[in-house]
Amino acid sequence: MPYDADPARYDQLEYARVGASGLKLPRISLGLWNNFGGDRPLETQRAILRRAFDRGVTHFDLANNYGPPAGSAEENFGRILHQDLLPYRDELVISSKAGYHMWEGPYGEWGSRKSVLSSLDQSLRRLQLDYVDIFYSHRFDPETPLEETMGALATAVQSGKALYVGISNYGPDETREAHRILGEMGVRLLIHQPKYNMFERTPEKGLLDALTETGIGSIVFSPLAQGLLTDRYLDGVPAGSRAAEGRWISEDNIDETYLGRARALNEIAAARGQSLAQLALLWVLRHEQVTSALIGASSVAQLDNSLDALRGEALTADEIAAIEPHAVHGTGSRS
Repeated sequence: MPYDADPARYDQLEYARVGASGLKLPRISLGLWNNFGGDRPLETQRAILRRAFDRGVTHFDLANNYGPPAGSAEENFGRILHQDLLPYRDELVISSKAGYHMWEGPYGEWGSRKSVLSSLDQSLRRLQLDYVDIFYSHRFDPETPLEETMGALATAVQSGKALYVGISNYGPDETREAHRILGEMGVRLLIHQPKYNMFERTPEKGLLDALTETGIGSIVFSPLAQGLLTDRYLDGVPAGSRAAEGRWISEDNIDETYLGRARALNEIAAARGQSLAQLALLWVLRHEQVTSALIGASSVAQLDNSLDALRGEALTADEIAAIEPHAVHGTGSRS
């Protein structure tokens, strides 16, 4: 059946301005990292993407290496985009990234001009698009001058292949310097994409301050800690879960220390009438520097549960204080 988007889609989500820019993003965006590759049914992916847009999600985040296999998430999204969402292209913010390994030889990863711009061209072909809305340097390259990597991002904007540029997995000092370099080239560094959740609190050690100083927005990935901040593992490791598959986490992550903290957090969520995942999302979104949180979804039901977090009341100071003893950096990490 032809797809017609829900006419009430913009009544369902909040949108926030990205730092000091004019661009707004939904408070929760959909990331296509782990559930949109060649190993997942295309019709399931299609149902999730349709539902997300019907609920007001306008931002879809990809990278060159998302899959598996690498590149397949962009190919699948491009296929579904042209099947269903192309009439709404101007209502969508589509992002991609370059920096992690994609092809053999010295130019298939990191931050050289050759690698970054070649990767962008490949992503556009997979997506079947003329431009992406946001293009990121996916990780800092310690062996390439930052001026070269940022110059490649500036070229992406100046060539019309990207409307905005961002960085991901950069430290506070690298973020400030990237902002300065791009500014001198006449290009705004729009957004930073760091990993941030109750069990991964590195951004609190200087990055959030750097974002405030520079006026850069942020969109945090892994806010649910690969599912550790959901109720999925509170009573064991279900078949088919990430811990059971061992792709990103394993059963070793589900130890008694983790379970004690996760169960305590789940009780706080339940007292609010929410799921643990919904509590975890509101916890990262409480920071003014956090524009949006990136969620993954393997089903429409999982997507809906995450989006419903925004129906809850903001966390109170007392609730944040109650969360703090259990939101311990490093929880669930492999020993």
